This record gives sequence, C-alpha cells and structure tokens, in this order.
Amino acid sequence: MPAHPTPVAADAVTDAERLGETARFVREQDTALLLARVLPGLDGPELRALTDRCRFAHAALLVFPPDEAALRTELAACGLAADAEARPSVVVRDRLAARYGRRPEDLDVRILRPGVTGPAGERRAVEVFALAAPPGSGAARIAAAERVRDREAHLAFDVERPDPLVLRGLLASFARHGATADGGGYNPHEDGTVFYLTAPDDTKSPYRRVELYAGGDHRDVLAEHLGRAPGGGTAPASPASSEPAETLLRLLTGAWTTQALAACAELGLPEALERDAGTGVPELARAVGARPESLAVLLRYLAMLDVVAEGPDGFRLTGVGALLAAEAPYSMRPLALMYGGPFYESFAHLTHAVRTGEPGFEHLHGENHFDRFARDPELAARFDGSMVSSAPLFDPLPGHPVLASAAGAPGGPRTVVDVAGGTGELLGRVLTAHPALRGVLLERPHVLAAARTRLAVPAAEGRCSFREGDFADVPAGADVYLLSRVLHDWDDERCRTILRHCAAAMGPDADLLVVERLLPADGSPSLATAWDLHMLCNTGGRERTAEQYARLFADCGLALVGHTPLALGAHALHARRPAAPSL
Repeated sequence: MPAHPTPVAADAVTDAERLGETARFVREQDTALLLARVLPGLDGPELRALTDRCRFAHAALLVFPPDEAALRTELAACGLAADAEARPSVVVRDRLAARYGRRPEDLDVRILRPGVTGPAGERRAVEVFALAAPPGSGAARIAAAERVRDREAHLAFDVERPDPLVLRGLLASFARHGATADGGGYNPHEDGTVFYLTAPDDTKSPYRRVELYAGGDHRDVLAEHLGRAPGGGTAPASPASSEPAETLLRLLTGAWTTQALAACAELGLPEALERDAGTGVPELARAVGARPESLAVLLRYLAMLDVVAEGPDGFRLTGVGALLAAEAPYSMRPLALMYGGPFYESFAHLTHAVRTGEPGFEHLHGENHFDRFARDPELAARFDGSMVSSAPLFDPLPGHPVLASAAGAPGGPRTVVDVAGGTGELLGRVLTAHPALRGVLLERPHVLAAARTRLAVPAAEGRCSFREGDFADVPAGADVYLLSRVLHDWDDERCRTILRHCAAAMGPDADLLVVERLLPADGSPSLATAWDLHMLCNTGGRERTAEQYARLFADCGLALVGHTPLALGAHALHARRPAAPSL
C-alpha cells in the first residue's frame, strides 16, 4: 500500500497535494486488504464477516482554502469533480468548535464528496471537509494547528444494511482488535450516523482514525459508543431500544426532558455554573434559590442529557447547557421557556387538535397564538427571543445567488423586503453582508419596536426602513422578497392569500426566497416531521414537501426555481414569475 502523507506530514504539503494523494489512495485500495491492515489481528473468518458487512467508501481530509472558488480550483487540479455539492458538516464543525472553544455557528464547515473509482470499478469518494480560512482570520489560526495534527483525516467504511445488531457487532469486532471509540455524531442534513474509532497501536494503515458510516438515525447505538469514548462527543439520546417496553418508557418520559430544560433555564443554572470548573450542590442551591436535595435530582437528570457534567469538584456546564444562558449568543433560553410553558400547555390538547383540526392553543386560550402574544408584551418578547434562537439557520442565506446577484446589479441600489420579518434578524444579516442593498421590514407595530433596536447598527444604518402592516400591505417594486418561517404557520388557503399578496407586489424580474423546513418525500426522519406536529397543535399550520410548496406557488402565479439546504433542517426555496413563452 502506498505511503500517504496526509495524516503524518500535513504541514509539509499544500492542500492541493494532499487532495491529490488522497484521491490516489482511494482509487487503489481493496476493502479486505485495507481492513486487514487497519486491524492486523483479524483472522480469515472474522475478516470475511467484516468484509461482507462493510466496504471501503472514502478517505477524508480537512482543507482550509481561502474561499470556495479556490477550493473548486484545487479539486479540478486533482482530477476531482469541481462541481461536487457542498453540504454543512455538523460532526466536524462541532468537533472543531469544542477543540478551539468557538461557537459552532461561527464555523461554516462544508463537506464535499467528489467521486472516484476503485480498482474493480467500485464507486468511492474523497471526503473533503472545507473550512474557509482567509489569511489573518480566526479560522486561519485553526488551519495552522489542524494542518500539523490533521485530526480529521480518516478512513471510512460504509455499513451495508445497517441495523442495531449489525452495528453493535461491528463495533465489538473493532474493539476486540484494539480499536477505541473516538466520538461520532448524527448528521440530520444527510440522515446518517458516523462512528469514529482510533486504530490500534499496531495498525499498518497510515490513517489513525477510522469511520463507520451507517445510513439512518442510529443514535441509540451511538450513545453506547460515545459512552466508551474518552472525552468523546455527544449526541441526543434516541428512544430506540431492543426492548419494546423500554422504548415506550423512554418515549413517554420525553415531556420530563422538556420540563427539566425549562427548569434549568428558569432557575438560572447556566449563569450559576462554570464551564471549566465544578460547583458543589449546596453552593448552587444558594445561588439559584433551590432546595439542595431537590436540585441534586434535577442536576443528575440534566447530566444524563449532557446539559451539565458531574466531576469530583461538583457540576459544570457543558456546551449544550451553555446555550440556555440568557446572554449566550443566540441563546435558546427563550425557546426552552416557550416549549416548557405556553406550547407545553397547548400540547395537552393534541388529541383535540387531531380530532377536530382546531389547534390546541386556540382550544385552550380561545384565540390564536399570534393574537394572544400581541396582547401580552412579556410573552411576545419571549416568543421573539425564541425565534432568534434559530437564527443560525440564516447563516448561509446572505450568500444565496439571488441576493448576491441583486447586490452586484448595476443601476443603483436594489431593495429587499422582509415580509413578517420579526425583529429583523435575517434582514440585518442580509444588509450587513451586502452594503449595496437597501431593506424594508414589514411587521406589526408591537414587533417593529424591537426591530428598530435590532437594526440600529452601523452595518445597516440608513439602509433600512420600517413599514407597519400585515400581509396585505406588501410594498411593490422591490427586487427580492423574503418570507422566512411564515408559511408553515398557516393552512393552504391562508398561504395562497399571503403568496398572492407577494406575487401582486413583485415585478416581472423580482425574486421570492421562502425559508422553511421541508418534509422529506420518502418519509425519512426529519426535524420537519416534529415541527409538523407542533404546527398542528399550536398554529393550525403545517410543514410541507418541496412539491407541495411548488403547487402553492403555481396557484399564485409563481414557479419554484429550486431550493438549497440551510442549517437546522431548513431550506431556501426560490420562486419567481414564470418566463413568458417565446413567440
């Protein structure tokens, strides 16, 4: 097997050279021979069993181009497809964030898999993780350290026909031959679970890390795997279990988790805990005004959820728990209080919603939640804060070709209208990214007050106007219209009304960007499926597939041009007026 410089001398070669070496390596390897080199103790029968269950799929490396264009040029220079699709990489992003003390949302790690062919014609790939690192940036410092250690380089084997028994058996075989758990994660963008291992000391492979990739959600097996990883990553626990009664019990206690997280936020535990040092229960109890014995019960449960961690010196806050702190960037504290408060109460009436179609929230309160929030400033502020919690899904949107094209168009400033844009979190990002654009925020009066504060920043100052009104008041003549997390609040007929107002305001060359979660057409696990139930119970709305949105657009004189993935399971759907037929 040829030597491969990437894992051991990454600082001595360029990214382009590393890409080329990795591509050659992937093209040459035989699965059985490679497994025997990774685990030298494998005997014939066990080697055959592993070869039957998994196949060599790719080798991976992390590169740091100054920008995406440079990455595409390097791929082409190595004979790799320069147009390979780039998706968010949740697992590597989170590993880098934890390693360097950064917020995950600040690291835009992308994953590309340009294909190559194995010696027998097998379809394989070079898995490229890419973090843009312009000179002088914070990412450049990460790049310098990672090029020396190259901790994300690994071999990967795809598990054929994965199920929990097969996965547990494969992991046990690796462990018997000296491999140790080294983290992993579930990527909702791909609906796939990765299990990382460190190869044994006597491995003959130049790669020290190995990945087993299993399509689907296998977080139950992953939780067991991570429990064996020294300081390994974490993943949300899955209720799946080989025992039906245990599975059902785990499912039934989901409400307890919601309330435990809400109690954590309401008590102010994230503010009372440290990240790097433990705090004893008596001291914590005094700080948050709680009974020590009762607080200890809650802390043990939160430790099981990886919100806190227990050590000899007491409890400390984890990266997950830090998101519940009130002052955390994009704090999820308001979301926890909403899910543990008003929305929790309405879910007690889910059966009524399913039987009648009337949202549980309306059945409980006698009015829809938008009207109720408008009359309750404290609740409205909490709801607005909960919406900001999900703002990282907006991170890639300012780079959308529609907005980039508008910003670069000649002939004076172009205008972007954010319809029902809340406190302006999305519009602020767009204006900050594109100084040539002007913005209009359309919202109801009680929301605009907070929006004026949010958008009173130097990056957007003087380029944003505010318009009080509802969907019927969409201003005409803008170049781009935004509808972010709006349509899923409403039934189809109301959505058509909203879209018709937008279509009426749009000129023949205007574009509409709709941000929503998309239900998978094949029924695979998705965050959108959970939010679909939430919409049923709390707003009377629904999540939809891309095809269902396309039909809504068509009913209103618009055509779906395409959609691109964002973070947190969201997509940006691009619609515009269909081109007039040529004569």
